[in-house]
Amino acid sequence: MVKMFSFILITTALLTGRESWALENCLQEQARLRAQVHLLEIRVKRQQVKIAQLLQEKEIQFLDKGEEDSVIDLGSKRQYADCSEIFNDGYKQSGFYKIKPLQSPAEFSVYCDMSDGGGWTVIQRRTDGSENFSRGWNDYENGFGNFVHKNGEYWLGNKNLHLLTTQGDYALKIDLADFGKNSRYAHYKHFKVGEEKNFYELDIGEYSGTAGDALAVNFHPEVQWWGSHQRMKFSTWDRDNDNYEGNCAEEEQSGWWFNRCHSANLNGLYYPGSYRAKTDNGIVWHTWHGWWYSLKSVVMKIRPNDFIPNIV
Repeated sequence: MVKMFSFILITTALLTGRESWALENCLQEQARLRAQVHLLEIRVKRQQVKIAQLLQEKEIQFLDKGEEDSVIDLGSKRQYADCSEIFNDGYKQSGFYKIKPLQSPAEFSVYCDMSDGGGWTVIQRRTDGSENFSRGWNDYENGFGNFVHKNGEYWLGNKNLHLLTTQGDYALKIDLADFGKNSRYAHYKHFKVGEEKNFYELDIGEYSGTAGDALAVNFHPEVQWWGSHQRMKFSTWDRDNDNYEGNCAEEEQSGWWFNRCHSANLNGLYYPGSYRAKTDNGIVWHTWHGWWYSLKSVVMKIRPNDFIPNIV
């Protein structure tokens, strides 16, 4: 009987020990899994931060990897200084091409408008408000926006504008459209953007067109004093170079060649036509629709003044 009782005690102790050992192992395994989950969470957060940084770096010139073939490949047979050279080399299709101005250290993508006589290099486009134009000096200097889609919004970059316009005598054409399906244009016989040390100063020539001279305002001396953009330095919210006691770029939420502040601002906020705001910060061309109407679309494009289209 004693032996039987001892056996039961031993068996019970063994079973209890096994259960205790199993429970301890289970707790240890739970702790190990929790530690692994914690490490994975840390790694995921680090990856998320890294992805956000990479996306921010790519935002300057956005290229969707699935659509890189949207840049028309010319087979690298030569380098082109602008779209007029591409047109006269026989390429008549509008689209994105690679160009390299004479003093540029590298190629960059640009939309070539091969309509309207051909050979136009598009330096700015507004179409739908999809791109943020309320940006600082570095973005406007280097360029930003959608360099993939035909109607994508972008600013080519003040560095590139300087490189383009110092290699020859260029004309500027601005195509404007409102929300009533009306269109106008402004043509300036001369267009040049200065170098960085002069804050990318604007130099424009004689006006012609149907939209009115909102850039130089040569028709009205009183408005010209505060509204002309001729010989104005480029300003952004973090680099104030205007003639105003305040900060035009900060008030208008864009980068532009502001005076005191503007009679034209094609980088303003995107509104659907007439708008109300604290300041006239829309996409403005005041000689057509005034200061309180924001245009539907804008294209700024340049071409050499001595351009003769090769139509052979």
